[in-house]
Amino acid sequence: MKVLLDTHAFLWFITDDPKLSATGRSTIADPANDILISPASYWEVAIKVSIGKYPLNVPFETFITQGIDDNEFDVLPIEPKHTAAITNLPFHHRDPFDRLIIAQAIVEQVAVVSGDTQFESPEEHPSVHRLSRIDRQVSWRGIYAQRTPGRLARPA
Repeated sequence: MKVLLDTHAFLWFITDDPKLSATGRSTIADPANDILISPASYWEVAIKVSIGKYPLNVPFETFITQGIDDNEFDVLPIEPKHTAAITNLPFHHRDPFDRLIIAQAIVEQVAVVSGDTQFESPEEHPSVHRLSRIDRQVSWRGIYAQRTPGRLARPA
């Protein structure tokens, strides 16, 4: 199954944050699943880092690259069809990063791992399946066979 992570799910997984549910963790960790990251997520993190809302103990680029590459996640590029889908979203989805992630999930017809209630409207978006309050276990793919949550811990 292809699964798109929202920004929080991505961060919670790579930092081994207990806010990620067991379901979410196991979905992300399952080597049978293709885990996707939107550029909107690392753009959102970059903004939070730059304004001091998300301090890191490693350089931003290292943090993001390791989080994606070490877990063998795939980047889902932003395409015009994704941004076109934003024009049809209701306005209770106000966060521009969430709007883009929701639009990408709708267009690509993939599940979303999120703890955000903005992703909870199957009546509006039947092709988006929010994996509620997701747990986090992650397994790497290939020979290394385990994704490892929490390798990039934030400073205390």
